Amino acid sequence: MCAAGRRWGRRQRALLGAVLLAAWQAAWGQLRYSVPEEMPKGSFVGDVAKDLGLHLPEISDRGVHITERGRTQYFALHGKTGHLVTAERIDREQLCEEAQQCVLRCELVVQGEMKLYGIEVEITDINDNSPSFREAETELRMSETTAPGSRFPLARAHDPDSGRNSLQSYELSGDEHFSLAVQAGPGGDQRPELVLAKALDREEAAFHELVLRAMDGGDPARTGTARIRVTVVDANDNAPVFSQAEYTVRVPEDVPVGSTLVAVTATDADEGPNGQVTYSYQMVSVKALKIFDLDAETGAITLMRNLDFEDGTYYELEVQVRDGGDLSDIAQVVITVTDVNDNAPEISVRSALSEISEDAPTGTVVALVYVHDRDSGANGEVSCSIDKDVPFRLQRSQGNYY
Repeated sequence: MCAAGRRWGRRQRALLGAVLLAAWQAAWGQLRYSVPEEMPKGSFVGDVAKDLGLHLPEISDRGVHITERGRTQYFALHGKTGHLVTAERIDREQLCEEAQQCVLRCELVVQGEMKLYGIEVEITDINDNSPSFREAETELRMSETTAPGSRFPLARAHDPDSGRNSLQSYELSGDEHFSLAVQAGPGGDQRPELVLAKALDREEAAFHELVLRAMDGGDPARTGTARIRVTVVDANDNAPVFSQAEYTVRVPEDVPVGSTLVAVTATDADEGPNGQVTYSYQMVSVKALKIFDLDAETGAITLMRNLDFEDGTYYELEVQVRDGGDLSDIAQVVITVTDVNDNAPEISVRSALSEISEDAPTGTVVALVYVHDRDSGANGEVSCSIDKDVPFRLQRSQGNYY
């Protein structure tokens, strides 16, 4: 063959490779569906075959399958119908905790044609949780000289549902000595307070029994209750006061278990039992309660189990200090977890040709490789390469796909 003919052949192969690469990139698509949480395994999510224009015989003939980036497989493809279905029951609160929007992502791979389609499934909330208090019964001790109008913070209820299905309001039932006030916190959360409406008289009544009720906005609404027992005691002139309203600390995720992360401190000007203070959690998530231990006597917060930046980066604890007369103060503790490069990149082959012709044009896609690092920021950025002494090159396609 003459030199001009060889140059023409190379230009044809290069042009064909560019066309194949453009077709590969055009195969990327995006589907979005929505499904309520707690649906039984095998529930319908979306008609993938119809939405992508795939014929049912093609699904089995071309090796069409669903891949997910996490360790748990939440979705599957029904081969006979082409429907995307749930692979197991999905609990939105367990999966996304307090996130406003819960979205799971997966991909549909047409292995024989090297095509891939992104799929997003929003998991919507149902009212499957009732507001609940960490303690069903609380005892408050108040001096009989407490002035009417005095306020006492009450434990807040927690409802893991979102939107209208989450906690919406509080009600108090009891007697004429007490009323309920609800304050708005910095984040818009509701903070119930017990208000002394009428002066106490220990000789008239040494105890008062109250019931605090928390309600969500579901239809029908769900409720949770906590019983409050008020014990009337002698005077306590001074309330304990924290040294600061908010404690903030940043810790690396590899800090050893048993380490003291921060210590809250409060002082009380009273003497004797009225000046002795104890610390406790006023508001803390179930997750944080298993990680951080609060010493009731010293106020030291220590680590009970290993931190994982990929599992949680921010924890907010509300600590209450009480003296012997049951006067109290509240402080916020904010713990921020910083990332450590403790995860190695993971490589997975999502699709590959089993064989290739020796005269395949340059630029032919032979494999689809996905690279993922669970670390964040610079620790999660990856770069890939292959041996130079092979007749292949690695090309980034989209995201972490090569």
